[in-house]
Amino acid sequence: MQSAETVLSVLRERGRRGLPCDELYRQLFNPQLYLLAYGRIYANKGAMTPGASAETADGMSLDKIERIIDALRHERYRWKPVKRIYIPKKNGKNRPLGLPSWSDKLVGEVIRLLLEAYYEPQFSDRSHGFRPRRGCHTALNEVATSWTGTVWFIEGDISDCFGSLDHQVLLSTLAEKIQDNRFLRLLRNMLQAGYLEDWIWNATLSGTPQGGVVSPILSNIYLHRLDEFVETVLIPEYTRGGRRKRNPEYVKVQNAIAQARKQRDHAALRRLRKRQRQLPSADPQDPDYRRLRYARYADDTLLGFTGPKAEAEEIKQRLARFLHDDLKLELNQAKTLITHARTGAAKFLGYEITVQHGDQTLKRGRRAVNGIVRLRVPTAVIKARCAPYLQHGKPERRTELMNFDDHTIISTYGAEHRGIVQYYLLAGDVYRLSRLCWVMQTSLLKTLAAKHRSTVSKTARRYKDKIPTPHGLRTCIQVSADRGNGRKPLVARFGGIPLKRQRTAALIDRPPGPGQIRRKELITRLLAGRCELCGKREPTQVHHIRKLADLGTPGQPRPDWMNTMAKRRRKTLVVCDPCHTHIHRNPAASLTK
Repeated sequence: MQSAETVLSVLRERGRRGLPCDELYRQLFNPQLYLLAYGRIYANKGAMTPGASAETADGMSLDKIERIIDALRHERYRWKPVKRIYIPKKNGKNRPLGLPSWSDKLVGEVIRLLLEAYYEPQFSDRSHGFRPRRGCHTALNEVATSWTGTVWFIEGDISDCFGSLDHQVLLSTLAEKIQDNRFLRLLRNMLQAGYLEDWIWNATLSGTPQGGVVSPILSNIYLHRLDEFVETVLIPEYTRGGRRKRNPEYVKVQNAIAQARKQRDHAALRRLRKRQRQLPSADPQDPDYRRLRYARYADDTLLGFTGPKAEAEEIKQRLARFLHDDLKLELNQAKTLITHARTGAAKFLGYEITVQHGDQTLKRGRRAVNGIVRLRVPTAVIKARCAPYLQHGKPERRTELMNFDDHTIISTYGAEHRGIVQYYLLAGDVYRLSRLCWVMQTSLLKTLAAKHRSTVSKTARRYKDKIPTPHGLRTCIQVSADRGNGRKPLVARFGGIPLKRQRTAALIDRPPGPGQIRRKELITRLLAGRCELCGKREPTQVHHIRKLADLGTPGQPRPDWMNTMAKRRRKTLVVCDPCHTHIHRNPAASLTK
C-alpha cells in the first residue's frame, strides 16, 4: 500500500508533465488518503453539523473507512442529497448553502486531494482562488506590481457561478485528462445527488453545492478554460509593441530645453521644465502599443487594458460571448463594468484599485507616481465595519459579551480587529482604518467598564499596555489569564498593529500543498488502537464535541470523559465502542449533538 504522500507526488508529476491520468478510481481504495483527509477536515466547524442524515464526525473510526472503501470498490457507494440552507448576502438576497453528510465530506476531501495534486501544476499563474500558496493578497499584489500604466479596468462578475456550472461541460473537461470512467461516473453521481429543502428532494440540473468540499477545485477546473482563452487568444491579440513611441510635443520641449541650457537662458529653462512635466514622455495614443493583463479569484475576474475604450468594450463582449457559448455561463451586466483607471476606481476583492497621476510628485527630478497602481480601502467598508459597534452614531458597549470573562471579551474584539486590519495592509491608505480602530476600542472599553461597573478612563488605565512592533512601540489593550502548573499565561490582545502599508502582506487560502505531509496527532492516536478512557486495546473510534466550552465549568461535577478532555484541552477523545456507548448514554453527552 502506497503512502498518501507517494500517491499525491505521482499525480503531481503526471500533471506537471501533462500526461493523462488513468486508474484514478483505484486510489480511492487507499486508507492512507482517508486518514489524511480526516486529519484535514475534522477540526472544521462544519464537521459536527449534520447534513441530510444525523451522521457527523463523531464516531469516526478505521472500520468506517473500511466500509466506505468496500462500497467504492464494488461501486455501491451512493451520495446523499445535501441539506440546503440559506445565508444572507450583502444585497439583501440569500445565498444557498449545501451541507453534505460526514461520509460524503470525507470522500469529497479525498477526491479533492487527488484532483488538486493532478491539476494544480496545470493551472494558470493568473488564477489565485482556492489554491495552495495563493489567495486574495497574491492576486492584489500581482495587480499592484505588474499592471503599471493601465488605462481601463474591466471588472468581470459571473452570475451565480457555482450554481450555473454545466454538468456536461464539466465532465467533458475532466474527461480530456482523466481517462477513468469509474471515477467520472462517481463525480457525475455526486453532481446529480440533488438537495433537500424543507425535507423535499430536488434535482440538481446544474452547478456544484456551495459548501461542498469538492466544489472549489471543480470550479477551478471549469474556469481554467476561461484562463486559457484569455491567455492564448485575448492577451496575444490585444498585446503588442515593446515601448510606446516618443511624444513629439515632449521631444520638442526637450530640444528647446537643451537649446536654452546652451544659451544660459534660466528664465526660459524654468518655463520649459514646467511645461515638460505637464506632458507625457510617450505617446498615449500610440496605435502600435497595447497591453492586456488578467487576474482571477474564483468567479471574480479583473482585466487591465492599455488602449482605447472601444477595444476595451470589444474585449468585454468577446469575454461574455466565450462564457455564454463555451462555458454556458452569463456575465452579470450590472457588475461587469469598464472603469477608467485614473478618474475612477475598480472594485476587486474588497479593495478599490486605481492608477495614480501626479506631475508634481518628483523623485530625483523625475515624476515618480504616474501610472502606478494604487490599492485603497473603500469608504463604504469602513462605514459598514463601524456600524455593529455604533448606536446613534456613537460607540456603544456590546451587552451580549458582558457575561463573559475579560479574556474572552478582549479576545473577541482582538480577532475581529486583526481580521479587518491585516486584510487591508496592502492598501496605501490603510491609515484610514484608524477611525474603525477608535470605534472598536471605545466600544471594547465601554463593554469592560459596564461589566465591572467602572468608568472608561479607569478601565483604559487598567488594561492599556505598550508592545514593541517593527514601527516602534504601540499601545494596545491586553489581559493575561493564568493557567497554573508553570505554563505560560494566555494573553488576549486588542490593537498594537501599526496602520502602515505592508507590501509583502500575505493571506493564503490553503497551506502549501507539495512537500512532506505531516500526520496529525489525532490520526496517530487513532492508529494506536488504545482507549483513552479505560486503556483497553480494542478497535477504537473518535468522540467529537463542538467546542471545549461544552465540557462545562471547571469545578462543577462532570463525568470522567469530560474531565479527561478538559485536562487535555482536546475536542476529541479516542475510545472503544463500550466507552463511546456509555458516553452517549450519559445525559451530559447531549451537548455534543
